Amino acid sequence: MPDSIEENIPINSTKNILVRKLLIIAGVPIDNFTMEEALNRIEQLIVMGRKDGRTRQVATVNADFVVNAAKDPELRHILQESDLATPDGMPLVWGARMLGVDIKERVAGADMVPALAAIAAEKNLSLYLFGSMEGIANEAAEILTTNNPGLNIVGTASPPYTSLIDIDEKYIEDIRRAKPDVLLVALGNPKQEKFISMHKHDLGAAVAIGIGGTLDFIAGKQVRAPVWMQNTGTEWLYRMFTDPKRLVQRYFHDLIGFTRFFGSQWLHMRKSKSTVDRSSKQDVVIVKNKATLNLSGRIDITNNNKLSELLEKALLQTEHIDLNLENVTFLDSVAIGTILACTRIARDREGDIRLMNVPSPLMKTLTLLKLDRFFEINETTKSHIPKTKKSVERLGENIIIPIPSIFDATSSRKLIENTLKILEPKKNLILDFSETRLLTSAGLAAIVRLNRENSKLGGDFHLKNCSDDVYRTLQLVRFDAIFSILKNE
Repeated sequence: MPDSIEENIPINSTKNILVRKLLIIAGVPIDNFTMEEALNRIEQLIVMGRKDGRTRQVATVNADFVVNAAKDPELRHILQESDLATPDGMPLVWGARMLGVDIKERVAGADMVPALAAIAAEKNLSLYLFGSMEGIANEAAEILTTNNPGLNIVGTASPPYTSLIDIDEKYIEDIRRAKPDVLLVALGNPKQEKFISMHKHDLGAAVAIGIGGTLDFIAGKQVRAPVWMQNTGTEWLYRMFTDPKRLVQRYFHDLIGFTRFFGSQWLHMRKSKSTVDRSSKQDVVIVKNKATLNLSGRIDITNNNKLSELLEKALLQTEHIDLNLENVTFLDSVAIGTILACTRIARDREGDIRLMNVPSPLMKTLTLLKLDRFFEINETTKSHIPKTKKSVERLGENIIIPIPSIFDATSSRKLIENTLKILEPKKNLILDFSETRLLTSAGLAAIVRLNRENSKLGGDFHLKNCSDDVYRTLQLVRFDAIFSILKNE
């Protein structure tokens, strides 16, 4: 029996690329894994995190995630950028079948955590339990260690209920000191996903997984439905009747929302599918450090393996790929999932996959799935000329700060540091979001910090040129009621 997972887990390298098998449901990627395959993938991610010090994020996606992501640009981005997204919910399994994909197995967080604890005890992995109500993380830890002798739980914490921005930094520091292989975060969706994304550069964990109410189940505070209800997809009925005050409204909301968002995708795919022929052609041209893939015809589950092989071939040579879609008539949810998976690999290597010459019908598909914001899309195969980045402006009493395209934990730190150096008494600070396509919770925290520091100097504070997605993110945390905000001019 190996003492360390490095002994039997293959690691990605230039000679071994793991292209995830993804399905896109309402803009959210879902890995088509069994429970065993998902656990193996988590072990791979642990090894990768140990080697490079980066925290990999795992999401256990159910219908509630999909509905929330459709309305929350930050959550949608987090799920699209996740390293593993398991199908935790029968509506996803049923939806996949309606799209022509047989999901291997429902992979629920409530089942994953006990199985992961057993593996952790066997292979000397460390866990940290974070979240839920006071005392529940400790109770769950005791039960898991009793059931799995030798299990190393390096910490537990149940922070008081508060906003993400106000969570005490001491909790982050404690997790960082513990350096767990796996951090289990039980704050509920979307808070737990945003917490992991916001702090993953500081957590020191190899893998972080959002697990919802799993600690409550382990500690016996909530009881799972009988196995036959879990297997038939009626577990939600059991949960609703045992906790109607909390869940009736949520499940009704999810039912209406999921039917709406998934139904739109299904009808669109069905209509598009019926109007195209089944011929296809795919080839790749690699010149120096850049690859161009020329696709034509229909790309779907029947020939997706060829697309995956070509993208893998290109990624073995370069992380800069242009995907010419000019002659493509149809991409199904599996083919789009393959392109997204490979884009994630390219971006991890500081490259990208650009979609070139996207026909109008495919653009409608990407827009419907809200992936037009995820992919870099160019109209022609000509060299892309980036926009000139704006610089800090001083206009009379105003200091205007351009906000980066992605305002996240990394970019916000640098912006705060640079902005604090140039603040002056009684000057108005204006944050210009005209180039920003994604505002994250870390960016929201930066806004609060800059407003506080500028207010100390007696100046006013404004946000301007906010896109619809940025404005929606501000609305979700009610910043529109606090700050002066102007949408795009």
